[in-house]
This record gives sequence, C-alpha cells and structure tokens, in this order.
Amino acid sequence: MKIAKSSPADRKPAARAAGHAHDPDGGHHDSHAAGASRGASHAATPASQEEALALADAYCRERGEKLTPIRRKVLELLLASGRATKAYSLLDEMRAIHPGSAPPTVYRALDFLLSAGLVHRIESINAFTVCHDLTQCRHGVLVVCQQCGNVTELHQPALRAALVAQIEQAGYRLASDDIELKGVCASCQAAERAAEDSPPAKTVKTAKAEA
Repeated sequence: MKIAKSSPADRKPAARAAGHAHDPDGGHHDSHAAGASRGASHAATPASQEEALALADAYCRERGEKLTPIRRKVLELLLASGRATKAYSLLDEMRAIHPGSAPPTVYRALDFLLSAGLVHRIESINAFTVCHDLTQCRHGVLVVCQQCGNVTELHQPALRAALVAQIEQAGYRLASDDIELKGVCASCQAAERAAEDSPPAKTVKTAKAEA
C-alpha cells in the first residue's frame, strides 16, 4: 500500500487522547497489544472512544477531508480493540457488521487513516494500531514484541534524532516515518521464566508406571 504522510505543519493543535505514560525527561511511551497478547489490552472506554472519534473527525475536516462512515468504523474497531490488529481481523469484524464488506473496502480505509497519521502500520507483524497522539502523532520509535505482538511507542526526540543522524551518515534514507525495534516484552519474559521454573508435566503413561 502507498502511504503518503502529511507534514507536521499540516497538523493543527488539538487535545491528545488519554493513555500516555510520561517520562521525567519529557519523553513518553504508549503501549498497544496485538493478537492474543498476554499483556494488558489498552482498549478505549466508550467515552474516550467517542472523544477520539470526534477529534479525528474534526481533524479530517480541517484537512479538507472526510472521515466517512467506513473510515470511522475501521478507526472505531482499532480504538475498541486497543491492540495492533491485522487487516483480515478487521475485515472479519466489518463483515460481522456489514456482511457485504470486501477486502478493498478495509484496505482503502486503512490507506486513508495511514495518510492522515491517525494509525501506524506495524511492519514486522503486518498489523495496524491507533496512534495514541492521534492528530499530534510525532512518529516515535516503535518497540514490537516478537512473541505476543505488544507494541510500545517511545517518544524520545533526542534518541530518534541521534538514530536518524547515524542512519543518514551511513548513507541511508528512512523509507517511512516509523522506526521499529524487535524485542520481547516484560509479560512474555515473565511467562518464559515461569515456564522454565515450573516442573515438566507428567504424561498419563508415566503417571501409571509410577503408580
């Protein structure tokens, strides 16, 4: 899919959606979860969801664009899930609401939301997640758990600037605004440790032999 990102100058100041964890040095991070994550889901409450949709609708109007019913519904599904969600899962949810929904319908809506900067595409797991800064998305560094798909968005301008400078010095140009790092989240690390510490389960045959 082609993704055309708007410039920061095109974006008007607006209130941010809730759900940020701020660091003392001015940076902050947001967490998202994907698939059947063992981590907590960050689904928006009905009130905050409606507030975010109203914010997105006003922002689109300021840009001279429309948050059509289909685009709004896809954004609403992402907000409600609180997780990075694959396109086919969104399509399944859309078909539960509108049985005639076809793949191009969802992909066109996602293309629009991406171009408007309202959602991120998580390349490493091929999924989509709402940008929790919405109309003030600053394209931080995305840390993606390779086990459960949990995504944490790090907003550290100095870190990003230093990383981009090193990339450019090496002769490269970033292909997109988002930078992804692969990792294993705290929940999955804890699950790994618990699995290592627990004794192996006995098979029925072994249990009978011991009896």
